Amino acid sequence: MGSQYRSIGLALGALLLASCAGSSIDNKAAEMPQVANEPAEENAADAKDIIVTGSRVRQPNYEMASPISVISSQAYAPPPPPPAPGMGGVWSPPYHDEGRDKFTAFAENSFHIVREAPVSTFSIDVDTASYSWVRASLNQNVLPQPAAVRTEEMVNYFHYDYAPPKTTAQPFSTDVALFPSPWAKGRKLVRIGIRGYDVQRAQRPRANLVFLIDTSGSMQEPNKLPLVQRSLSMLINELDERDTVAIVTYAGSAGTALAPTPVAQKRKILDVINQLGAGGSTAGAEGIRQAYHLAEANFDAKGVNRVILATDGDFNVGITNENELKGYIERERSKGVFLSVLGFGMGNYNDALMQALAQNGNGTAAYIDTVQEAKKTLVEEAGSTLFPIAKDVKIQVEFNPAAVAEYRLIGYETRALNRDDFDNDKVDAGDVGSGQTVTALYEIVPFGGPSVMGGSRYDNEIRVTPVRNNAELGFVKIRYKLPKSDTSRLITTPINASVQFASFDAAPRDARFATAVAGFAELLRGGRYNGTLSYDDVLRIAAAARGPDQYGYRSEFLDLVRSAKGAKSLAALER
Repeated sequence: MGSQYRSIGLALGALLLASCAGSSIDNKAAEMPQVANEPAEENAADAKDIIVTGSRVRQPNYEMASPISVISSQAYAPPPPPPAPGMGGVWSPPYHDEGRDKFTAFAENSFHIVREAPVSTFSIDVDTASYSWVRASLNQNVLPQPAAVRTEEMVNYFHYDYAPPKTTAQPFSTDVALFPSPWAKGRKLVRIGIRGYDVQRAQRPRANLVFLIDTSGSMQEPNKLPLVQRSLSMLINELDERDTVAIVTYAGSAGTALAPTPVAQKRKILDVINQLGAGGSTAGAEGIRQAYHLAEANFDAKGVNRVILATDGDFNVGITNENELKGYIERERSKGVFLSVLGFGMGNYNDALMQALAQNGNGTAAYIDTVQEAKKTLVEEAGSTLFPIAKDVKIQVEFNPAAVAEYRLIGYETRALNRDDFDNDKVDAGDVGSGQTVTALYEIVPFGGPSVMGGSRYDNEIRVTPVRNNAELGFVKIRYKLPKSDTSRLITTPINASVQFASFDAAPRDARFATAVAGFAELLRGGRYNGTLSYDDVLRIAAAARGPDQYGYRSEFLDLVRSAKGAKSLAALER
């Protein structure tokens, strides 16, 4: 009882003090200007909202308040605007999605009869997201979804030792090799390799970068936002004082966490990155708009202007239609601001959308599953990731029907172009970064070889004169634009006896390793055209062609092949 009386006494004392203080404040308040549009009735209503217990007090509307007024020598000002979504390190409760990863299904390239369709055209692709996803799946002892395996991204994950171009006047070198297929007797493989000019650090243009960071609730897992923070911190250390960085975050809404800031203020940029937290829904489209606005506000006509999106790909607020987003990004691309995508996490990853955004934004799509992958993409390959040496790069191969009966392009299904797209400079295509290598493989059936498509009733009525052994099998054309140009240039090279090797073992080491990677990818997709190839064959070929392996990526590939031999299928787990 005594404690209860003491509590009542304290409460009465507090009310008495408040009453005394109130008279003083009332005297001052009489001198204050009246707030516009606030009649006495409204003030009376406000008073009724005050609960004596203190559990609910209606807060004033600071956005509608009058200018600062002085009360008893204290200045009262409106508070600063709310922080950008995700700032302050606020995290939602633990959260994890499963089975919501989205990939675009596509039909595997089939063989074509040369006399019916002698020309093959496609856009180059330097994305590597598929390889990292396959690795993340196999590290969980699960085979990846076939739609997640894009053969060209598996092959182009690795750097190949093609001779570099001699001058910047032609930013590519080409390397063609022709050799027997290791999985089908009588067939051959054509390897087309290109390498971009390596821009030295002192020569590279200034970078105007905007980091667009997903801070929604789905990003709270350790392999998502925390990995984003470590990844972008690594990239900051690869930039120099000429570059600028801005940061936009988005969750249920979007906001600017950091205005364009010189990298000379590295500590300030890193502090913002380190304060990020996750929670809320995903207004990705609004974040994209704000990021492009910042990039354009700080646009450098002589530099590289790029938005880097870091997300698990889940857009569920605002524009979520893929075609609408693609259209918006295409329009921004025409202004000279490109978009690259860094994907994170599993269970809720929207690969289909990420691929569409990167391809239409003249940028690359990478999937970051480990700190080591972040180092590869944003440190070791920072130049090729950020600084393009050519855009709208297309390849067209014409096969000679007198030398080649059938062919198929291995991979690049999502990069196919029409024949007339090749010479049309208005058609968008892939980009190549500083020092980057790109590889494509064709499988061919020489004239008179074992047909894949089967014969025709009227084949004997079609006369094709076989060519000599040293004649051209085909002709390669590469069309590209310099980064600041809208007019394309052309490079050509023949496929003839000078690039032919008598046996698979005699083929260049990098060609054999690329073949092993392509064979592995095709096995993961079902192995429709791989003949007798097995995982053990892939291991044997890759081990013999591993060569110098500075960072251990090729050795890691061998481990992935071994893992695939014992991994469970996703379908088996679902049952």
